[in-house]
Amino acid sequence: MSDLFRELTPRVLGTLVRRHRDLGACEDALQEALIAAAEQWPRTGVPDNPRAWLTKVAGRRLIDVVRAESSRRDREMFVVSLVPAEVQQEILAQDDTLDLLFMCCHPALSSASATALTLRAIGGLTSAEVARAFLVPEATMAQRLSRARQTIRESGVPFEMPDASERGERLNAVLRVLYLIFNEGYVASAGEELARIDLSSEAIRLGRLLSRLLPDDPEVLGLLSLMLLTDARRSARTGTAGELIPLDLQDRSRWDRAAIGEGRALIDAAFSRGRVGPYQVQAAIAALHDEAETTDATDWPQILALYGALLQLQDNPMVALNHAIALAMVHGARAGLDRLDELALDARLRGHHRLDATRAHLLERAGERAAAIDAFVRAAEKTASVPERDYLRLRAARLRP
Repeated sequence: MSDLFRELTPRVLGTLVRRHRDLGACEDALQEALIAAAEQWPRTGVPDNPRAWLTKVAGRRLIDVVRAESSRRDREMFVVSLVPAEVQQEILAQDDTLDLLFMCCHPALSSASATALTLRAIGGLTSAEVARAFLVPEATMAQRLSRARQTIRESGVPFEMPDASERGERLNAVLRVLYLIFNEGYVASAGEELARIDLSSEAIRLGRLLSRLLPDDPEVLGLLSLMLLTDARRSARTGTAGELIPLDLQDRSRWDRAAIGEGRALIDAAFSRGRVGPYQVQAAIAALHDEAETTDATDWPQILALYGALLQLQDNPMVALNHAIALAMVHGARAGLDRLDELALDARLRGHHRLDATRAHLLERAGERAAAIDAFVRAAEKTASVPERDYLRLRAARLRP
């Protein structure tokens, strides 16, 4: 049931927002409809058209809210926004998720707020999960989401699908949203499971839709390539008990060669467009990993150069961490550790488990076992992901005499 709800939520929400234009009210109504479904469907069975059922129930909740309001003007505006009954079935047949994605990237919002709002609305992430994706406290993210909804209401700009020119203006925010949804799905920031395949698969599905909408945009192609090249390793990332298997220990024969081939073709097509952006560079890095037969056979000098280029394009702490790893693979562990000392001064990374985990791996590579054990333990204490925590503790245990 939970899988069905995750699949239907962004599509139903897209339909509701297209009709009623108030994201906050639509989210609340849909939440009530999901609660009603969770109570009724186990007894009565899942309806033949569960999406239509949720849309109808949530729509009734919205109408009830409007009727309860004292402002006649608000009621009239709401009624005007309703979709005529004769086209309701046509709307239900559409996939509104991509439209909702562009709607959430509203011009009144900052890029960060638009991304957070869309992760919440489309990805179904909790405020805590979105906060971890942005490396900020949960309370800060909750306030940001609340302000985003309020900003949309006060902006006077309709919450609706933008025209072709406006879509171009919102595209960068849309791409960032898809990237973060995919990342949260590929490596879940919290919980018992290493990955949330529903999120990563949805990001890829939306990436395909977006590439059909904008087939000549190199960064759209680059992002889809990056997601495919990364997701191609998914089946080899976990063992039989769901434990994390790092890249250097994965059985590369289990990687999805069809996805790798598609991703490689997409990045080649993107580079041929002549305008290089960060998603294309990341896809090129992923392709180098996917094409190497072993970790040692990987073209680390080229990966180091690409990470250097990526740092010129975007100031991202996780990119800086990966650059430090590539630096260590080319110039030795000590060079990477020195770079980590510099990154530890970045407030966005201070206290983050990935900084300690990276340090632990490089200390182990440098032969500093005791320091590596301490770093693995610190990283394990900071992560909210159970598989990552278990993996880090196991690495520490194996280093102990």
